[in-house]
Amino acid sequence: MKLTDFDFELPEELIAQKPSGVRGQDRLMLLGRADGSVSHLKMENLPDLISPDTLMVFNNSKVRRSRCYGIKEVLWDEKRGEGEHGRGSEREFMFLNQMTPGGNVWHTMVKGAKKVKAGNKFTFPDGSVGTILEHENDVGTEFRTIRFDSRLDDDWFLRNGHIPLPPYIRREDDDTDSERYQTVYATEVGSSACPTAGLHFTDEMFNRLDEKGIERCFVTLHVGLGTFLPVRTENIEEHKMHEEIYTIPFDVADKINRAKREKRPILAVGTTSVRTLESATGDDGLVRGGSSSTRIFMYPGYTFRTVNQIFTNFHTPQSTLLMLVSAFAGRENILNAYKQAVEERYRFFSYGDCMLIK
Repeated sequence: MKLTDFDFELPEELIAQKPSGVRGQDRLMLLGRADGSVSHLKMENLPDLISPDTLMVFNNSKVRRSRCYGIKEVLWDEKRGEGEHGRGSEREFMFLNQMTPGGNVWHTMVKGAKKVKAGNKFTFPDGSVGTILEHENDVGTEFRTIRFDSRLDDDWFLRNGHIPLPPYIRREDDDTDSERYQTVYATEVGSSACPTAGLHFTDEMFNRLDEKGIERCFVTLHVGLGTFLPVRTENIEEHKMHEEIYTIPFDVADKINRAKREKRPILAVGTTSVRTLESATGDDGLVRGGSSSTRIFMYPGYTFRTVNQIFTNFHTPQSTLLMLVSAFAGRENILNAYKQAVEERYRFFSYGDCMLIK
């Protein structure tokens, strides 16, 4: 399939730049997976759309303040007679994942990476210094490996980091984002981006789901920037996903497998929950508990083995997430639903409105 098969016209003003005034008061589109039928509702209608025997699966990963700025150390070049001691240019680093158990070597994505070379040193706001290492996988890419003398813990990111808003939100993060770009149930720190479908849920919504007897459980997938990196191949089958780490507690795997045996609906909240469940499903149809990594890429033709309902946001044109929901509900159904969403002025992407596919 071609990349252009997943394109659609989206006015820029429909890209949500800020969250809605009150969490959970967004619009909700209901899409029929089989027939492509569309209904325009509100998030408050969700409990009425879910049958009591449904098992809802959420991703409880918590966003790390992983966008950090470092100042390049510049030294005098005696042979060329240029340069100066002291401060150089500032670079933005997106810290993705630890490369060593000690937590002092990290894989990062760097703006202007072509000018960041092995051996370069960068000083961060608290005075800590990181050195760029030579790594074969970084050559010719926007990624760089950086080493610090000591471990970077959560406190380090609180001191040095910013909320990693996605690139289509064209503003700096503020105090509002510290709360709103985080789900109310996030507990496991490690994501470089929020699993944003969960942003619509509140404690009040959970109480309403409980009153209806709808069961829920939590898995963890730490979101990497593969979520936002564009597909650069004309044939989508040639695209390679970035690796992401996930964990399914063994008791949660048992709960999911029991629901499958009982033929109950399994509703994945967010594409990260979908990727976790489908990655952990074996050829025998059973979901495996434990921790692993995934590069799963779902596009039309993929057969879903565990998930049969999805709650999700509206995704970017030509993105792997749009391809995933197209695999689930059919490309024509999705593009028709998105066309209606544009006509009805839905808000798109991370801080936007939501969709239930069932």
